[in-house]
Amino acid sequence: MLRELHIRDFAIIDDLHMTLESGFNVLTGETGAGKSILIDAVALLLGGRGDTTAVRAGADLARVEGLFVLTPLEQGDLAALLKDEALESDAPDTLWLSRELRSNGRTVARVNGRVVSAAVLRDVAEKLVDIHGQSEHLSLLRVREHLNLLDRFAGLESLRAQVAEVVQQIQAVRRQLRALRQSERDRMQRIDLLRFQVDEIGTAKLVPGEQEALESELVRLSNAEQLAALASNLVTVFEEGRGQSPAIIDLIGQAQRDMATLARIDVTLAPQAQALEEVGYQVEDIARTLRDYLGGVEFNPRRLTWVEERLSLLRQLARKYGGAVEEVLVYAQKAATELETLEHSDERIAELVEQEATLLAECAMLCQELSRQRRAAAVRLSAGVEAELQDLRMEGARLGVAFQLGEDADGIPLDEPLPAGLAVTSLGTEVLAHEAVTRADFDVTGMDRVEFLIAPNPGEGLKPMTRIASGGETARLMLALKAVLSRADRTPTLIFDEIDQGIGGRVGSVVGEKLWQLTSPYGGNGGVRHQVLCITHLPQLAGFGDVHFGVQKQVVDGRTITQVERLLDETRLAELSLMLGTQGEAAHQGAVEILAQAAGLKQQAAASVEK
Repeated sequence: MLRELHIRDFAIIDDLHMTLESGFNVLTGETGAGKSILIDAVALLLGGRGDTTAVRAGADLARVEGLFVLTPLEQGDLAALLKDEALESDAPDTLWLSRELRSNGRTVARVNGRVVSAAVLRDVAEKLVDIHGQSEHLSLLRVREHLNLLDRFAGLESLRAQVAEVVQQIQAVRRQLRALRQSERDRMQRIDLLRFQVDEIGTAKLVPGEQEALESELVRLSNAEQLAALASNLVTVFEEGRGQSPAIIDLIGQAQRDMATLARIDVTLAPQAQALEEVGYQVEDIARTLRDYLGGVEFNPRRLTWVEERLSLLRQLARKYGGAVEEVLVYAQKAATELETLEHSDERIAELVEQEATLLAECAMLCQELSRQRRAAAVRLSAGVEAELQDLRMEGARLGVAFQLGEDADGIPLDEPLPAGLAVTSLGTEVLAHEAVTRADFDVTGMDRVEFLIAPNPGEGLKPMTRIASGGETARLMLALKAVLSRADRTPTLIFDEIDQGIGGRVGSVVGEKLWQLTSPYGGNGGVRHQVLCITHLPQLAGFGDVHFGVQKQVVDGRTITQVERLLDETRLAELSLMLGTQGEAAHQGAVEILAQAAGLKQQAAASVEK
């Protein structure tokens, strides 16, 4: 949960620190006091886009910091991500997030004090907080989100992942088939080209390292006469001498004998005598090597011509197929593999067709099972939402889930024909489109196209939610769906920003109770507990808060600032009295009754569970 929130120089917030509790936290205050600015700051903290206009006038940057306290389950959800990004801390039950927004538009994000990208910050934050703003109900108007909501409610992530994996395999097989089924003319032309290239490289009989060896040999052959003359001259100098000059070996031999005599007389020269002895051996080795080298030097015009032609061929192949002999050989291997594939494409096509059929059958089994579980979940979802709507004074409202299938000759074969359109409600299933689908279109999400339907009033038929719901109805639908979905949602902190828009005071206490139920083990939410933060204008809703914060806008030293105060006892009663819009003892008594009613309902919930 979000335990500490620190905001500095953000919009009209100067320096604000809040300590939040694990239960139901409500924030109230007059319009314009800065309540939604708090939500904007949290959204920035969670990786949202930063607007430079949010930096307080006269400041260089705005900073938002949050301390989260993690349960063991939440630690497990985050462990792999934090480890991969090297963001672990010494205290695994706490997590620090921070975000800076500079006046030049640059932002800096940190997790546990380490700088990270905004994407990493979002990956971490999405496991911690879910914000439902005033326009959040618009997500219900995006049909593409309905399938994701249903699957999350049904807990079908694993089965859906299996479908996606098989679909990706089918797509890969089909890509190979398309490549192999290209026009016969193109295939034959490609075969001719590849066969020529493979033959050309194969005929050359390339050997790795050959080019370097030939280039060295070319140097020797091209300079054979000069090399022979120089080597012969050196052999003569070392072994025979020239003119009146004795041979080097003879001179060194005489020097060795003289040095040996000296060493016998003065032993301190023994190391020098030994060194001279070794020099003699080295000179003899050099002379012997030169003599052997001279015997191998050959002026061979025919060999020279062959080497030049061979190097020319190697360089030509390198220009065509790669930068070196080794790369040419790699190209030849790839070309040979492709050639074999093309020459045996009929057999390969048959193999792929069989593989495709096997995968389609597997995909059909998984997709049909996924669809069956979705339809079963749709019954539960509809029943749950309708029960919530009943409490929210939308008696008789019905929710349905439309399932649409598309016929596709390349689709998955169904065990039995299915109608192209179905509507699943808490009461059963009705056919929307009678056309029979035998091979269903599919993608990584399965074969279903899902859309939520609504009948707001008794006697009305189900129609797409995106077309029929009014503002107030949509707000209540959103709350009902969130109440049902949140029971399966592991996100620890839920923030609701004025979701009471369009909801009158008559149902304010019901909305408050619904939100409180998300935080309480007594709320009938299956044991899943959330921390809830809610901004509201309804005193009946605010009365259910376990913690109540008052947000005020004040002018200090000529500057407007937002302040947040934790309201207790009389200050809370005073705030609720103001929210009722009346004055005097009647307003005070109304606030007392609101708190008493909320406390009574909470006690009843606790007592019913204990029984």
